[in-house]
Amino acid sequence: MKAMMTGFAASALIAVGAWYTLNQIGFSSAEVYSSPGSVRLD
Repeated sequence: MKAMMTGFAASALIAVGAWYTLNQIGFSSAEVYSSPGSVRLD
């Protein structure tokens, strides 16, 4: 049970770290999949 909880905690830390790092270096989905010529309709 202890190993499973450690695995869950490690995967959560990796996921949050990856999300934060990718957003900081400009790899968010909003930045990757938008083009300069596209028009955003609200």
